[in-house]
Amino acid sequence: MKHIAKKRFGQNFLTDQGVITSLVEAISPRMDDLLVEIGPGLGALTKPLLQRLKLLHVVEVDRDIIAWMQTEYSKPAYSNNAIEIHNADALKFDFTSLGDNLRVTGNLPYNISTPILFHLLDNVSHITDMHFMLQKEVVERMVAHPSTPAYGRLSVMLQYRLKMDYLITVPPEAFEPAPKVESAFVRCVPHAALPFVAKDEALFAKVVLAAFGQRRKTLRNTLKGLLEDDGFIALNINSQLRAENLSVADFVSIANYLSEINA
Repeated sequence: MKHIAKKRFGQNFLTDQGVITSLVEAISPRMDDLLVEIGPGLGALTKPLLQRLKLLHVVEVDRDIIAWMQTEYSKPAYSNNAIEIHNADALKFDFTSLGDNLRVTGNLPYNISTPILFHLLDNVSHITDMHFMLQKEVVERMVAHPSTPAYGRLSVMLQYRLKMDYLITVPPEAFEPAPKVESAFVRCVPHAALPFVAKDEALFAKVVLAAFGQRRKTLRNTLKGLLEDDGFIALNINSQLRAENLSVADFVSIANYLSEINA
């Protein structure tokens, strides 16, 4: 089958065998792992993963890809390998339904990668680790430090829950069709215990969203109506700073302060 990549699904199929080998080694799957691959495509990662696992779950929305998989993985070469195909949108899929200690991987569609990451955060208590291929710019934002251009809402919200490592850069020519941007592979591991605990996580998220809503403005302006001058003084935070200058701990402190005074 010659599958034509579908732009609406953000499909770019990984074809570079050297890169594929590096990714599988980074994931380091063990036989009994409970592993799910998002967007398996034409099997670049799926096939080598199957060789190392008793069972692999895959989540795929494209019915043409699913029809191909049902034919491909019924061949004698895969007779000893179990694959469970979930025809679902990863943005709506209940990952907790697969069980605990879940490992997640995939070459995520770049057009919806950020929403998928936030969806997985809602399931993070069931997840052991995650390895993703993403647009390089997104990975740089994920792992960015405060007071750097890439640091933003995504950095804060993910770093609150996850320890992340930028693993390798992958060039466009490793894919078919080649995307217009570089890609990167990232490892995300949920914190065993949160380094900084927000008493009200919804309020924490609201503070972060407001602070980065107009990132060139000062905190005094972006948080107006949430945190007033006396709050900045109590927290020993300069109201003339911008959101990008605050650490995850700072945002947690603001949210906890607001939680206490509004209790």
